[in-house]
Amino acid sequence: MSLRLDTAYYDLGRLDLLAEKKSPIHRLDPRAKVLTSLVFIVYVVSFDKYEIARLLPFFFYPACLVGLADVPFGYLLRKLVLVSPFVLFIGIFNPILDREIVFQFGFLDISGGWLSFISIMLRFTLTVGAALLLIATTGFPAICMALVKLGVPRVFAVQLLMLYRYVFVLIEECIRMIRAYTLRSFSKKMMPFHVFKQLLGNLLLRTLDKAQRIHMAMLSRAFTGDIHIVRQFSFGMGEIAYMASFTLLFTVLRFYDITDIIGKFILGIDG
Repeated sequence: MSLRLDTAYYDLGRLDLLAEKKSPIHRLDPRAKVLTSLVFIVYVVSFDKYEIARLLPFFFYPACLVGLADVPFGYLLRKLVLVSPFVLFIGIFNPILDREIVFQFGFLDISGGWLSFISIMLRFTLTVGAALLLIATTGFPAICMALVKLGVPRVFAVQLLMLYRYVFVLIEECIRMIRAYTLRSFSKKMMPFHVFKQLLGNLLLRTLDKAQRIHMAMLSRAFTGDIHIVRQFSFGMGEIAYMASFTLLFTVLRFYDITDIIGKFILGIDG
């Protein structure tokens, strides 16, 4: 159990390690990447619930980021699979609730429930993937700093940053406690429920105590609520070109059926 937690902790912190790279995407101002990702997510979720084909061209954006920023595709895919059960649980009931046949594919009758289920999975993959790529190419502190510069209340951005950092504190304390229990229980696979309750209560007390000590350390270093990062950014022509080109692409993909146009062109169909 302790080994699994160690692996999960390293996996969670790897996003911050990826954000330290020096690719052209990493060097862009965080505000440009935040705004572009926001436009991308808004366009993706604005499609009809039965739409599938028109969502597929939007995979071009995350594919570009993976290639230009050198983000490991396998790592990104594992992260998506890790949280996919939550979306599966939401959409798996659609084929049961919506049984109206929308179209036929050969001998198969495709209901609206299956279409909406596939559409939900595509939207999840696109939006969550874009969010993960934003963190992997920017870093969470830089994202929070960009939110403040874009007009988001500073209190909200600081609380978001502290919440993100507190997750690491929580996991560190949990790893120590699980490791101590494992060493004293001769590596038993199952933890008794009464032991689990005690560990949960101690975990709460220990994380609160450590959070208070971290807060005092921040105050002693004159923390005033401003978010500072080491890397310096500036909004220039590169950021404008990045935002303008991708926003134009998203707009075209949203209001024109590119898949239909390409299909007609390949088949030689006019109109």
